[in-house]
Amino acid sequence: MTYEELIKQTALADDRLVVMTAENRALIRNLPAVLGPRFIDTGITEQTLIGAAAGLALRGRIPVVHALATFLTLRAFEFVRTDVGIAGLPVKLSGFVPGFLSDGNGPTHQAIEDVSLMRGIPGMTVFAPADEADMLAMLPAIWASPAPAYVRINTRPATYEHAPFEMGKAEIVAEGTDVTILTYGMLFEQTLVARELLQAQGKSVGLINLRSLKPIDEAALLNVARRGSLLVTVEDHFITGGLYSILAEVLLRNQLTARVLPLALEERWYRPGRLSAVLEHEGFTGQHIAHRIATALGENGSTISAGPAVLENQFAE
Repeated sequence: MTYEELIKQTALADDRLVVMTAENRALIRNLPAVLGPRFIDTGITEQTLIGAAAGLALRGRIPVVHALATFLTLRAFEFVRTDVGIAGLPVKLSGFVPGFLSDGNGPTHQAIEDVSLMRGIPGMTVFAPADEADMLAMLPAIWASPAPAYVRINTRPATYEHAPFEMGKAEIVAEGTDVTILTYGMLFEQTLVARELLQAQGKSVGLINLRSLKPIDEAALLNVARRGSLLVTVEDHFITGGLYSILAEVLLRNQLTARVLPLALEERWYRPGRLSAVLEHEGFTGQHIAHRIATALGENGSTISAGPAVLENQFAE
């Protein structure tokens, strides 16, 4: 099953579903012949795309909208906020190449504040699957929900067999007593590597795949915070407004504190390149993540071995 096959299957079973795009057809290029007038390409006009989607939603449709994540969340932000958010319409936003998945593109195409923007809209739900299998598991529930939704599209192959998806629930991969890594999206695969490397150093390492950033699984965050181990947030997003901020909000709301190491992008965009080069330069390979955590634990991280080679992105925009 692919993303295109899932949306085709869903649309053929429910004629309320409309597929829309702002000339971003990489994942849905075979759907026009199948869906006919229920496939709408507005051209590179993200604001118009969102306005039209809101209009269709007012008529009882469920628009699934596709565009590059940076233009979907930035260029069209006011339309998402006003036309979709204030009205609480069931428009489903599919943001392509978010975060490091836009590896070769410069800052204009880097969506690394998208989570912050989308979760700031009242009523908007926000999801970031770890890989394609994780994404396909969560999309039926997201599309069936009456709430507006933003999804960080991720078609990277799975390296982990995921638990069934439950709205607002995190996936507890492992529990640990020395450190717990909290992450979402495509960096999940590198945190798996980091966990193995740290375990080889004798560390007990927990790992949580958040999956849903809004609603957030507060119980899972509070549970690991109360255990007292080091918490590490790992995300391909600016440090402001992403998972580190979410964790801080949850802790303060519950009058708790914790030792937290945030691994995120701070006050700058990343240097573009092949994905392996981006992760190496920015310090987000499994080895780099493990080294940074070991250092925070007061250990010598120089003995941590290299992880497997990073699989380069295979898709086109």
